[in-house]
Amino acid sequence: MARPPLYTRRPFLAGLLRQLPLLAVLVAVAVGLGMVALERWRSGLVVIGCALVAAALLRLLLPVRRVGLLAVRSRTVDVVLLAGMGMVLVAVALAVPAEAEVPVIQPGTR
Repeated sequence: MARPPLYTRRPFLAGLLRQLPLLAVLVAVAVGLGMVALERWRSGLVVIGCALVAAALLRLLLPVRRVGLLAVRSRTVDVVLLAGMGMVLVAVALAVPAEAEVPVIQPGTR
């Protein structure tokens, strides 16, 4: 006698397990935002961009029943937008000069 599927035995647990890909991406984004808050903005933005690229790969490789809330639009649109935004974010973070000279205006000068 076969056991019934998990979604009929424990629907809440099955629903949580279905959201693991999204949870992994959100944890990576939270780590990146924490790095930005700790003034490691370049590394933080690279981590966030890599999380978006990983989300695109998860959306591309996982079946619809396992991808959870990462599936918002069609697979093609989701993958293109997530991967594109991730790559743009990494490229911009790496393109900004490391030590930009910021002019300081002294009080009383024009």
